Parts: sequence; structure tokens; C-alpha cells
Amino acid sequence: MKLTFLGTGTSFGVPQLGCGCEVCRSTDPRDKRTRVGAVVETDGGAVILIDTPPELRLQLLATRITRVDAVLFTHLHADHTHGIDDLRAITARRDTHLPMYGSADTLDGLAQKFDYIFDDRIRPAPGTSKPQGRAIVLAPGLPTRIADVEVIAVPVPHGPVTVFGYRIGPLAYVTDAQSMPDSAIGALRGARVLVINALFHTPHPSHLSVSEAVDAAQRIGAEMTYLTHLTHENFHAALEAELPAGIAPAYDGLSIPV
Repeated sequence: MKLTFLGTGTSFGVPQLGCGCEVCRSTDPRDKRTRVGAVVETDGGAVILIDTPPELRLQLLATRITRVDAVLFTHLHADHTHGIDDLRAITARRDTHLPMYGSADTLDGLAQKFDYIFDDRIRPAPGTSKPQGRAIVLAPGLPTRIADVEVIAVPVPHGPVTVFGYRIGPLAYVTDAQSMPDSAIGALRGARVLVINALFHTPHPSHLSVSEAVDAAQRIGAEMTYLTHLTHENFHAALEAELPAGIAPAYDGLSIPV
């Protein structure tokens, strides 16, 4: 299995619009962070996309990913969903609708915002096309076969909303969590690779801080942990130097075996 980080930045992205801080002016390419998304390529050759961030087209071009077999949505927020129309180029080459998985609330919200994607009664004008998605609700904690891998949705709190983290075989993927309940820790324990969000060095009402993410990673005990959803308060090199062994910041375009 291979994991590719499409984007690793906060909802503002890095550099942040209108900001002239040192990180936003950094020449280190690892400090250029688009909105969060990832791709999992399974041992059987399936391609599973996690979220559809606003830069999705550019991210897929940069990583040379041309096919998607399924989409997992973590939650409805714009920085995780508003690139969904870029899937039109993917679905145009498919014979069937692209399966899109998530919580009932997330999929209901997507169907309201992007009804043309999920409603077959809405037909594109002759000579045009539209993305075609099939919404499939995941039950938390229930193993589901997606393509050729077992996936488990793991609920975590994100301010007033609930986000789905995912256990995908040996991979644990959590973004936008504000805390990690014991139930989530238990569901993710045993993963070989963990991806977890870390916003600031200080507490935040809807995201884990760096120290909180490190604590959660140590409780889960993966062989390797990567931090994502990082802000312009974090130089990649400086954050990498301060983290304990087995934990590192991810960056856009990073591909790792799982």
C-alpha cells in the first residue's frame, strides 16, 4: 500500500493570502502547503481518494494520479470538499458512478451543495458533462470492504461537528480532530502508519495542537506518524527537528509505503 499526501495545509493554505511572515515567504518547497487531501493506492491497485480539497486538480496533476476508484470524505467543511467538481475528469472516463463514502450528515450536505453530482435527474446539456457520484453512508466502527481493502470509519470531535477518521488496513488517517477519545485510540491502535492533524503549538477549540497530536500518536503507537493540517506558524525544518523519533511533519507530494 502507498500513501500520497496531496495537501498538508490548514484551511488558509500556506502561504496564507496577504501574509508576509517568514514561513509564507519561505523558499523551502515543503513550506508550500495546499489544503488537506490524500490518496491511498492499495496492494491490489485500487486508488482511494481522501477528501476533495479546493486544489484537487492541481494536486492530482502534481502527483500524476489519473484514476480514482472511490472517495472517502472526512467531513463537510469547504477545505475538504470544494474541489469535488474536479472529479468530472475522472468520472467522464468511467462506465459507472464514482462511489463516495462518508457519514450520513456529510453526504447529505454534499447532496445539497452539489446536487447535480448525485441526482441523475439533473442532466448536463448536450456536449457537456458533469461529475457522477454515488453516495454510500458508512456506519462508524463497522468494517466495510472498499475496493480491495477493509475500511473502518472512526468518529472524532472537531469543535461542534463529528469528523470521520479512517482505518484503512495498516493505515490510520485522522484530520481535523480536536481531541482523541479512548474509543478512537483503540480503533487506531496497531496501525503501522498514522496521519494526524496538528494545528498550532497552542490549544485550539477545534484542532489538536502539536503536543496533543504527539501525545495521541504515542498512545496509538504506530511505527511512524506524520503530522498534517499544518499552519504558517510551522517551518517544516524546525518542526521536524523538534519532534520525537518516529514522528515527522508531512508535506505536499510526499509518498510513503505503508
